[in-house]
Amino acid sequence: MACRSTDLAIPDLTGTRALLTGGSDGIGLAIAGRLADAGAELILPVRNMEKGQAAAHTIRSTAPTADLALHHLDLSSLESVTEFSQTLLSDGKPIHMFIGNAGVMNPPERQSTADGFELQFGTNHLGHAALIARLFPLLRDGRARVTLQISIAANQGAVNWDDPNWERSYDSMGAYSHSKIAYGLLGLELDRRSKANGWGITANLSHPGVAPTNLLAARPEIGRTQAVPTRRLITLFSRLGVMGTISSASLPALMAATTPGDQGGKFFGPNGIRGLGGRPAEQTLYSRLRSPEDGARMWELTEQLTGVTFPG
Repeated sequence: MACRSTDLAIPDLTGTRALLTGGSDGIGLAIAGRLADAGAELILPVRNMEKGQAAAHTIRSTAPTADLALHHLDLSSLESVTEFSQTLLSDGKPIHMFIGNAGVMNPPERQSTADGFELQFGTNHLGHAALIARLFPLLRDGRARVTLQISIAANQGAVNWDDPNWERSYDSMGAYSHSKIAYGLLGLELDRRSKANGWGITANLSHPGVAPTNLLAARPEIGRTQAVPTRRLITLFSRLGVMGTISSASLPALMAATTPGDQGGKFFGPNGIRGLGGRPAEQTLYSRLRSPEDGARMWELTEQLTGVTFPG
């Protein structure tokens, strides 16, 4: 068992082909390092190849024999999703683990993806959904464990069903919550449909709590030239142990992805006060994610918007 501390024991993942989005820094990089330590064959699709190469160097500094392949992927572009997926499909090797961790948060004003979707909805939800649908044959062949990283923001706000791309009245945090609720609904619907149709795929949700990551740092590429003001407070509370660290925040997704047995349809997060930090544990599903009817509705809306159809 590979385990850097007493936090979470990761089983031997030799022979496991794992795809992780958002693995070039922060929580994703911590997840990637743990998977590599456990022997997984890592596929790391990244938007910024320079950051990806730096991440690969970091991973290999502790796991020198890591089997790691970098690819370019921009989740805010359905064309990029298709190109990346075709590369893996042409290779034909099954994928045994999929962790959808990448995301963007709180641009200062409404922005659109290359396909005209609101940036957070288009990247956090639609891009990942299209990727899962494109890679479905490889996920089915690998009887994959799929883990979708949502957020405590999915416990507030609502899906903006009447205006999913926030074209009429934009609220950045509302759009972020909307994107994460949508993502969670789709993940649970994937698990339900897999069970009903015998696809062999299991899907779980995780959330990292709150930790001082680059998600709230200055992000010029989305128009944010300075860190979000609350980031300093989050850093302070992290040091005091009230909120998580990057290392601890990586653990719920790792628990969701690697716990042996049929873990489909479950939700993992930190067990501390209000889920802000603490040890990883199974959580009570947020109320906004409990409706199978909303899950089916989100599945259909996602297919309609992306033009990418899931099986069945």
